[in-house]
Amino acid sequence: MARRPTDGPTDGELAILGVLWDRGPSTARDVHEALCRRRPTAATTTLKLMQIMVDKGLLARDESRRPQVYCAAATKERTQRKLIGNLMARAFDGSAAQLVLRALSAHETSAEELDAIRRLLDRMEGAKS
Repeated sequence: MARRPTDGPTDGELAILGVLWDRGPSTARDVHEALCRRRPTAATTTLKLMQIMVDKGLLARDESRRPQVYCAAATKERTQRKLIGNLMARAFDGSAAQLVLRALSAHETSAEELDAIRRLLDRMEGAKS
C-alpha cells in the first residue's frame, strides 16, 4: 500500500538518494556501506528506510534479482526542483525572488557561483525577449 505523500524526502531519505544518484542502481548493502562512511547506522535501519522509500515512491526496486537492486525513482534535479517549490510555497509566499535573496544572503557566495547565477539570469532574460 502506498504511503501518503509528504513534502519531500526526510534527511535520511535524502542521504540514501544521494548515494543512489552518485552510484547508480545498488543493493541495500552497497547503500548501507556508503552511508556508514559518513555516519554509522545499523544495516536493518538502512534496509527498513529503503523499503519505506519504495512504498512512498521515492525508490524503485528490481525484485527479479537477488540481492534486490534499488534505484532512485526521480532524478536529483527533479527532486531538488520539487523541494525548492515546496520550500518557496511554504516559507516565501511563492516568491522565487525572496527565496533567492535569502539564499544568497545566508552564506558567502563564491565568484564561480555568482557567475553561474548571472549566466542563468542572462539566459532567462534572453528567452523572454
